[in-house]
Amino acid sequence: MDAMAGLGPLPAPTHEAKEFLAYEKECRSVLQPRLAGLLDMAEAAGWNRRTAASALMFLAAQQVSAATAGG
Repeated sequence: MDAMAGLGPLPAPTHEAKEFLAYEKECRSVLQPRLAGLLDMAEAAGWNRRTAASALMFLAAQQVSAATAGG
């Protein structure tokens, strides 16, 4: 079962990055259903949902750190 199938590509932002609050809010609303789907898939595979969410937070923090270090 692929819970994320059928979601299609992510829509492009309608706000510019300089409109930080609106841009970030829009990004969250676009990513939220995909995150929920990913957590559903992890849970269906036998992972604890809280552990999977924590792992995703860790991985996201790594991405932020890498982006900051790179530029």
